[in-house]
Amino acid sequence: QVQLVESGGGLVQAGGSLRLSCAASGRAVSSNLMGWFRQAPGKERECVVTIRSDGVTVYTDSVKGRFTISRDNAKNTVALEMNSLKPEDTAVYYCALRAAPGRAPGGSRWKGSYDYWGQGTQVTVSS
Repeated sequence: QVQLVESGGGLVQAGGSLRLSCAASGRAVSSNLMGWFRQAPGKERECVVTIRSDGVTVYTDSVKGRFTISRDNAKNTVALEMNSLKPEDTAVYYCALRAAPGRAPGGSRWKGSYDYWGQGTQVTVSS
């Protein structure tokens, strides 16, 4: 059974930083496509960043240069370091894992490509 548990969310002022962590069990984060998504109230869930098993990362334009994804294979965790936070970054952040083999038919940034999701962690950035 695969479980993903996010932690690290909270309330921060604009310009501040937060570090989110996703602890996985049942699957190795190093062997699967992992992604961080976010969903703001009234909006669609959007992809923030993905990391492939070979380490290749893809960031959405709005977070490039501010967010960094990293992976700790020994701890089986994936982290998201968020700096220079803006009010528009406010959302529930979700960790996701694709367990199916091969390339995701809909692309790595499509939420339907992922098989497992965490419960989400709230990030609120005040202005």
